[in-house]
Amino acid sequence: MLMFTGIITHLGKVVDKSENSLIIKADKGLINSLSKGASIAVNGICLTVVNVTEASFRVDFMPETEKKTMIKYLQTNSLVNLELPATVNSLLSGHIVQGHIDGVAKLATITQKGNSTILKFLIPKELSKYIVEKGSIAINGISLTVIEVQKNFFTVGIIPHTWDKTMLCTIKPGDYFNIEVDILAKYIEKLIKA
Repeated sequence: MLMFTGIITHLGKVVDKSENSLIIKADKGLINSLSKGASIAVNGICLTVVNVTEASFRVDFMPETEKKTMIKYLQTNSLVNLELPATVNSLLSGHIVQGHIDGVAKLATITQKGNSTILKFLIPKELSKYIVEKGSIAINGISLTVIEVQKNFFTVGIIPHTWDKTMLCTIKPGDYFNIEVDILAKYIEKLIKA
């Protein structure tokens, strides 16, 4: 089973976007870890590397990916979160993230509270049943803990380190984000229905 942890290890910059592919510039450490056919999470979306150069890599995406994720909002110079898949030697310090996006959320507000930044996201009502207070959620691939959840929104808190080391440092209200709910909630729902 391919999985990620939601701990963002690298940032990349979109240097080219076409109808069905992205070229992303990244640091040499990440580039040297990639090969054609490898998987990588780009803003939480599990994608396949189709080409690697000295300074960048290319991933292709399907129309279904564009329909269900925020990849359609990416532009040249957009900063993106990058994570390589977990291995048997990886420390699982986030939570189980599959890279399969459940929906898109819109950032409503950004509020400072002590040393944290509170983000409030508007979500489709059908996703709220999978989100619980103090539960895990992945936002653009970042493993976070839910603070509050209602039928049409949820909040998370961001510490300064996460703010500075991810693409969150570029966000503003009105931006769209990939949301992956905790896979365990979906499995439990299916078992109960069966």
